[in-house]
Amino acid sequence: MRVCVVGTGYVGLTTGASLAFLGHKVTCLDIDEAKVELLRRGASPIFEPYLDELLAAAAPNLTFTSSYADAVPGAEVVFVAVQTPQMAGGGPDLRYLRSAAESVGQHIGDGFTVVVNKSTVPIGSGNWVDLILRESFERAHGRRFDGEFTVASNPEFLREGSAIHDTLYPDRIVIGSDNERGLAVLNRLYRPILDQSFTAPSFAGRPAEIGAVPLVSTDLASAELIKYAANAFLALKISFINEIGHLAERVGADIVEVARGTGLDARIGRQFLQPGVGWGGSCFGKDTAALISTAAEYNHDMPIVKATREVNRRQRDAVVERLLAELRILKGRKVGLLGLAFKPQTDDLRDAPAIDIAQRLVERGARVKLHDPVATTRFRREQPELAEFLCGSVEEVFDDSDAVVLVTEWDQYKELDWAKLVGLMRSPHLLDGRHALDGKRLTALGYRYLTLAGK
Repeated sequence: MRVCVVGTGYVGLTTGASLAFLGHKVTCLDIDEAKVELLRRGASPIFEPYLDELLAAAAPNLTFTSSYADAVPGAEVVFVAVQTPQMAGGGPDLRYLRSAAESVGQHIGDGFTVVVNKSTVPIGSGNWVDLILRESFERAHGRRFDGEFTVASNPEFLREGSAIHDTLYPDRIVIGSDNERGLAVLNRLYRPILDQSFTAPSFAGRPAEIGAVPLVSTDLASAELIKYAANAFLALKISFINEIGHLAERVGADIVEVARGTGLDARIGRQFLQPGVGWGGSCFGKDTAALISTAAEYNHDMPIVKATREVNRRQRDAVVERLLAELRILKGRKVGLLGLAFKPQTDDLRDAPAIDIAQRLVERGARVKLHDPVATTRFRREQPELAEFLCGSVEEVFDDSDAVVLVTEWDQYKELDWAKLVGLMRSPHLLDGRHALDGKRLTALGYRYLTLAGK
């Protein structure tokens, strides 16, 4: 099939490259000329494991352009995967979606086209995009649109750091449209993934346990709400175990064992029950805020989702409070932070806990020392006011520090020579913000091992 993908961020680029790998003819479009030129040279503008290999494997079916006139006409499916950042009031900023829809409408062809909202958008956005497409076509051509198109929703459920795996081997695919023909087109587009009939790439092998992938084919509004509901529930699980963790601290329980014993219940599941500094990234914060904002438009309150956000916010404060309780005074102290990206295997800094923690420490007069194995280049660009605190090595982070905090559980940090590093510190306080390290071993090495929750 002929496919156009508007936007080459994490979602758009992974979607486009995966569909091209499956044999579809895909054109990825981005208005950033520099990014397009980089992609034409075969290089990825983002860090995502195996994305470079996927781009190379998909290259015969994959092209890049900044021209809507080149990408949209003739496409059977047009994915819109542009950013929808959070605004001050909590709702999503839809100007990029509007701009993309207007440009698609100007160039849409006469054949049947399915325009797919891949971006996370509020409930009702499908109808809004449909109106923009029609009005844009009529302005550009001076006549009513006489071809056929429909708008669909196809929310993504990608985890940064495993986006390729999640695209090729998903838990489910959700498609929503009020047009049966549109649903049929998307069913055909995704058939190789649904049936798992494609040859798996060598760099992302097919899991042994995967069978046919479930397809949720529903109406437009339901598909839009599924995305928000799923992310809100995952965010809730993390905030819930962190709230339980504070109780575990008070009663002397081991929160890791509590999480394990709770998660082994098949009705609950172990995923997203890892206690720590809380969630960040581009989805959970933005989507929970948008869900609350959307509900307010319908005079509906969402106290559980609000509490989820508040508990998560408090986890970042808890890091500073834990250090304050141990060091007594933060002014003039040196505190190292290991990990800047919001999670391992990505360089994404959006809503990253490390940034808030660093800012709070600086405000209290501490000297922070920052390190990340991947995200430093992006950090310099996006956080210039904190860039002076970046360290070139882990040893520099530990050298003469009063405390070090593990914020992002990169494998590189788990495998450090901890026996060597303890001797570099002024006082060996180590706060494991992810419960990812062996506390007994580190204590034996001489560290004052700390966590945010029980044991």
